[in-house]
Amino acid sequence: MFISSKARAIKPFIVMDVMARAEELERAGEDVIHLEVGEPDFETPEVIRQAALEAMQAGKTHYTHALGLIELREEICRYYHREYGVVITPERIMVTNGTSPGLLLLMMAVLEQGDEVIISNPHYACYPNFIRAAGGVPVEVRTLPEEGFQYRTEEIQRAISKRTRAILINSPSNPTGIVMEEKNFRDIAEFSQCWIISDEIYHGLVYEGRARSILEFTDRGFVINGFSKLFAMTGWRLGYVIFPEGFSEVMKNIHQNFAISANSFVQWAGVAALTKSWPDIEKMKATYNERRLYMIRRLKEIGFRLHHEPTGAFYVFADARNFCSDSFKEAFHIIDKVKVGVTPGIDFGSGGEGFLRFSYANSLENIARGLDRIEEYLLKRSRC
Repeated sequence: MFISSKARAIKPFIVMDVMARAEELERAGEDVIHLEVGEPDFETPEVIRQAALEAMQAGKTHYTHALGLIELREEICRYYHREYGVVITPERIMVTNGTSPGLLLLMMAVLEQGDEVIISNPHYACYPNFIRAAGGVPVEVRTLPEEGFQYRTEEIQRAISKRTRAILINSPSNPTGIVMEEKNFRDIAEFSQCWIISDEIYHGLVYEGRARSILEFTDRGFVINGFSKLFAMTGWRLGYVIFPEGFSEVMKNIHQNFAISANSFVQWAGVAALTKSWPDIEKMKATYNERRLYMIRRLKEIGFRLHHEPTGAFYVFADARNFCSDSFKEAFHIIDKVKVGVTPGIDFGSGGEGFLRFSYANSLENIARGLDRIEEYLLKRSRC
């Protein structure tokens, strides 16, 4: 059977393999605690669900404009003006069935075969696959835990070549939970020969200080954002791309051909999310922060090292090199021995080896039980 080399080159998303093993154990009757998956454990707020029901009952179940409902795009404009003081127009927004399709279509819009995109190492596991699928080449720039995994401008400069088309940033970050400093934004925006692609999916989930949008610093910025994380809408598959002037027609054409439009009634739910759900969101954020502080304290007590405490998203990227040198094996040892799912750092690039990612998108009770099990496991084992 022939399978394309492009398809065979796509590496597995290891956290999903961990979750598959966890689900296998659960089917066998085991009590598994999930600290591996980056998915809110909250239900989507009622006002959002009700808006979707009302839209369906009103017959709002047809195709929309390829760029998305004008009402939703206008609300996104208002949201970005309110949060970041930037002025964008609805013509610069494309609503998609999740941020992942949006990122893929964005890459198609800016990359020729062989063009390079600079990404950090460690990085969100799927970034290289998006780049390669669009014919591009990911170029990794190592970031260091003792520097909070922040880009170093001189390292970006060394990585830039004649084929560099874009620099990809992610703040708050998956896997580290780190929020980029303003100076980093300003420095990266100075690379005017490149597009700056900013993954802002965890915006809103910041517990100290505030996140900054790339749109505050350059007119060459693309934004990837959506509703999955902040609004607990992972299964709704609703995202969007904000792009610079001049891309509206090409983005519309690409979306028409490959997706037509995002789901109409889900887009109406997005309008409700941006206009009616904020009291619910504030409660969720307060709960996340309580969990974050607890997890940070417990991981330190157990013996993990946190070079910089995370202040965004819902992850702690903990240095486990005191315990192990192979994060892949360690993650599967933990799930098999004590039935706790964690994500191996190697999933996020070579710069993540020796680290484990813990998600606090679970109840405080489950987080406590899971970390107690890991502490007991570590006390009983020798260095791997």
